[in-house]
Amino acid sequence: MKARDLYRRAMSRLMMALCGLSVAIALVPLAFILFFVISRGLTALDWSFFTQIPKPHGESGGGMANAMVGTIVISGLGALFAVPIGILAGIYVAEHARSRFASLVRFSADTLNGVPSIVIGVFVYALVVLPMKQFTALAGGIALGVMMIPIIMRTTEELLRLVPASLREGALALGATHGRAVFTVVLPAALPGIITGVMLALARIAGETAPLLFTALNNHYWSTSLVQPISTLTVQVYTYATSPYDDHHRQAWAGALVLVTLVLGCSVLARLATRRLERMQAGH
Repeated sequence: MKARDLYRRAMSRLMMALCGLSVAIALVPLAFILFFVISRGLTALDWSFFTQIPKPHGESGGGMANAMVGTIVISGLGALFAVPIGILAGIYVAEHARSRFASLVRFSADTLNGVPSIVIGVFVYALVVLPMKQFTALAGGIALGVMMIPIIMRTTEELLRLVPASLREGALALGATHGRAVFTVVLPAALPGIITGVMLALARIAGETAPLLFTALNNHYWSTSLVQPISTLTVQVYTYATSPYDDHHRQAWAGALVLVTLVLGCSVLARLATRRLERMQAGH
């Protein structure tokens, strides 16, 4: 019996060690990426980078202020388009999990989540850009929103299915309709996790470049119009990274650092929002 216990403990420790080693190996690429981006991006960050627009090709200096504003505008448009659709679709799929239509919607969302982003860009190009006969911020927001929908929908579905059935049954027993029970009892219980899913979806689209090349294109000037081309950080970084000028390469690293900071910020905000909502619910 003792030999068997020693064997089990040894195997347990071995598996824990292998798990720890796997985590360390998985973190190595992230550590190298952060190291290179921070070490090279910090040297290019200055006040003008956040307040000025790009200089003409061949001139040094300038910044990416218009690209930062454009990224916020397009991400906001994508969220405005995707969040209501994704949450409502997730509620439907969770509440009618056994229906054929819900299975079809679930399968479609999983398929859409695996579609390359450039394909989504071409789709929105044909759907929006060609009829309007110009690249627009609106088209870019729609492309990013299409990418967000399956993430938000699947997150909402999984979290609603984790809510105890007793909450729904209690609301129904008190005379609430099915819809009211879902929107006033079940949905608020899953809200912290849903907000986390929305923030992660925003972080997912913040680094997309391919769909924006077919929709929003780029703009070297200030523009917040929804029916005109608009600059974004990802496209500007791509443009500068492929430029022959050293100053553009320097600013590309700075733009990459801002993008990484934006993604990390979304993750931190998601955690903070989740904890705050959980505390508010626990207080009630």
